[in-house]
Amino acid sequence: MSRRTATAALAAVLLLAGCSSGDGNGKGDEPDTQPSSSDRSDSSAPGGQGDAPPAKGSVEVVETVAEGLKSPWGMVVLPEGDLLVASRDEGTVTHVAAEGGKKTQVGEVPGVKAGGEGGLLGLAMGDDNQLYAYFTSDSDNRIVRMLYDKDKPAGQQLRAPDVVYRGLEKDQNHNGGRIAFGPDGMLYVGTGERYHPDLAQDKDKPNGKILRMTPDGKPAKGNPKADSVVYSYGHRNVQGLAWDGEKRLWASEFGQDTWDELNHIQPGKNYGWPVVEGKSEDKRYTNPLEQWSTADASPSGLAYSKGSLWMAGLRGTRLWRVPLDGTKAVAEPQAFLEREYGRLRTVVALENGDLLVTTSNTDGRGDVRDGDDRILRLKVS
Repeated sequence: MSRRTATAALAAVLLLAGCSSGDGNGKGDEPDTQPSSSDRSDSSAPGGQGDAPPAKGSVEVVETVAEGLKSPWGMVVLPEGDLLVASRDEGTVTHVAAEGGKKTQVGEVPGVKAGGEGGLLGLAMGDDNQLYAYFTSDSDNRIVRMLYDKDKPAGQQLRAPDVVYRGLEKDQNHNGGRIAFGPDGMLYVGTGERYHPDLAQDKDKPNGKILRMTPDGKPAKGNPKADSVVYSYGHRNVQGLAWDGEKRLWASEFGQDTWDELNHIQPGKNYGWPVVEGKSEDKRYTNPLEQWSTADASPSGLAYSKGSLWMAGLRGTRLWRVPLDGTKAVAEPQAFLEREYGRLRTVVALENGDLLVTTSNTDGRGDVRDGDDRILRLKVS
């Protein structure tokens, strides 16, 4: 089995996944319909799986995997269980041992221009040890791939990058940045509208969109338009991507001043920004499954485990659980870890259902605590 095929097969259970007022909401760092409390799904609902998770879940912090990370953003799990973690501000990738948490820098991604919410952002692992990275350069946001050679000396384990996709407009904020290989083996990309809301509604521009492309950066077969990588549009700033057990795509999105969103993503759908924020009665736009006050969420990473979506909150400083039955929620979202570890950035689900969560307190917007930033391993239900 190829590396990307293996990654795609895991994606339904193992997914990577975030900025409102700049990761905090208002101005820095979104749409299926928001069910009311009387419209929560049962197994007879369309898309229901007949075996929904419980309404209430639990979270136990099992261990701190690693400490002392600088502005961690993207993270991937290697086949042996070790991790590769991107530093947004330093432009480097660090290897973190699953046992003991030893940190070793594997290399620097050339061309990264950190600033504001830009820098080295999402990571994804493709075939043949090709590490994909989304980053902000001097001129744009782009995606590159580099051979990761673990047998090379520390600091020299990343080969020179090949550009896969370029030309995503950049700014201080709203750079998007999450990338992940889907169950179909295609590369999905969450982008931001870089503080220019009209870009989100322009289907000829890649900003404010979710993109779907081949591993070589070409439009993927089955996209809404054959010659375009645009998969969905009308997004403000997408920083979380995850697939559920039925291979349905979900995304977390920053709102502006009112509502952050969790969206079920369908090809060609318009998710409303900047015309609407959160749910709307306007049938031209697809509504979120759930929405949160920007103070309670400001979401970044997203993962699926144990029948629920798990969404990291930056300004909200908590982990949200949304239990699913098909494409509907079983119950109201449930919050964990509120204010215990500060800002939460990335969530990754492991094969056994545990979660890895990174904090994001050294990114210039958090209150730095001893040991920040860290990676936590959680047992969830």
